[in-house]
Amino acid sequence: MSTSPELLLEKLKALPPQRLSEVEDFVDFLRSRDERATAAASRRLGEAMARLDAMNLPPLTADEVQAEIEAVRTERRSARGADRR
Repeated sequence: MSTSPELLLEKLKALPPQRLSEVEDFVDFLRSRDERATAAASRRLGEAMARLDAMNLPPLTADEVQAEIEAVRTERRSARGADRR
């Protein structure tokens, strides 16, 4: 769904003050929800990175990273082929 800012502003201008207050509350709710989701994702990433670091694994070489990428791509291609049958 795509609404232009200009159209949205025109609709807002037509609302009575009480409704504008409700719209503002809803916008604040959306912003808060997005901020909480971002904070939660950041926390989960930090926890995952800490667990990974605690494993004391040696870093992957560029060749190992490329091999992992190729393995996943091959697996996905195989899965897509099986889905089409």
